[in-house]
Amino acid sequence: MKEIPPTPESFGMIAAATDRLLAGLAGLDDRHVGAPSRLPGWTRGHVLSHLARQAPALERLLEWARTGVPTPQYAGRAARDAEIEAGAHRPAGALVADIRETADRFLRTVEELPAPAWQATVRPFTGELCTPRRILVIRIRELELHNVDLDLGYGIADIPEAARQIILDDVLGYYAEADGVPDFVLSDREGALLGRFGTGGPVVSGTTADVLAWLAGRSAGRELHSTAKLPVLPPWL
Repeated sequence: MKEIPPTPESFGMIAAATDRLLAGLAGLDDRHVGAPSRLPGWTRGHVLSHLARQAPALERLLEWARTGVPTPQYAGRAARDAEIEAGAHRPAGALVADIRETADRFLRTVEELPAPAWQATVRPFTGELCTPRRILVIRIRELELHNVDLDLGYGIADIPEAARQIILDDVLGYYAEADGVPDFVLSDREGALLGRFGTGGPVVSGTTADVLAWLAGRSAGRELHSTAKLPVLPPWL
């Protein structure tokens, strides 16, 4: 499970990802909001609603860390999905304003979290036990990948290298522990090892952007090179 330290650099990475997202939303109108996103079954409105509601959900985990009182990120998947659906059909201006407000509040919360709280143990919606340092990774990952999912011209290759590496490490960590992962070796275009799953299997290589897109389910992997048939991965998250 990828975690990063609560440093000004980490907070700045979240702020910069938020700024890129908001810049891409400039000029968004209600017609654009109702159009399909790259995520099956979700409009852009669903993606935006999810991003807006995720910030206070992660803040609940930070409150857990601060107080020691278990505070779930969501009451359950049905509650989470209903919350996203309820907000997905709002006007574009309301959705963008919600994202801006909740993102600002989230950033203030992490910046003001007391030092001891960063060592506490919490459990995100995905089930792993972690410290709030992982919440920083989750927020960076969600901001960047869902910006891509909006299909507004922002791609995996546009994610800054430092943020892209954090997300790639996180996804690789998931597959290192997931069930049903076939045997294969993963490398970058220069041949540097990125991951080894099982024993043997084909060698899959490509740019870090293309590798991340494939692993995160944002690409079928046609841009990658494989020494045999490209492995079929279990779904990520």
